[in-house]
Amino acid sequence: MSEGPNEWKGHVILFDGVCHLCQGAVKFIIKRDPVGRFRFASLQSPAGSRLLKAAGAREEALDSVVLIEHGTPYTRSAAALRIARGLRYPWPLLYVLIIVPRGLRDAAYQFVAKHRYRWFGKDEACLVPTRELKERFLEDG
Repeated sequence: MSEGPNEWKGHVILFDGVCHLCQGAVKFIIKRDPVGRFRFASLQSPAGSRLLKAAGAREEALDSVVLIEHGTPYTRSAAALRIARGLRYPWPLLYVLIIVPRGLRDAAYQFVAKHRYRWFGKDEACLVPTRELKERFLEDG
C-alpha cells in the first residue's frame, strides 16, 4: 500500500531490511500484533528515509531498529521495549526492563547489533512482504 507524501502517523517500525535477525523480528512482531498496531518500512527504503528525516532521527538510527510513535523516534533498547509493550501478553511484561539504566540496556543491544550479520546472516536485497502482509508495510509507488 503506497502512503504517498503524508506517511502513516501511528506506530511505525523501521528495520534493517537485509538483516535476517531483523526480518525475523518483523515476522515475530506481526504474529503477536493481531490488531495491526505496527506498520513497517525498511531503513533502506525511501519511505524509511523520509520517516527518519521527518521524525528528526539522527544518523545513529541507521544501525538500530527505530520505532516512530506519533512522530517521536525511539532507537535501540527503548524501541525494542516499547515494541514489546505493544504486543499481546506476555510480551508487555518485558517493559519492566525500562528501569535498567539506558546505558546498560543499549550496550547489550549494541553487542547483538554489531554481530547480527555474522550470527544470523544478511541478504543482498530487502525483505519483500507476502501479499497477505503487504498492507502492513509502507512503500513507495
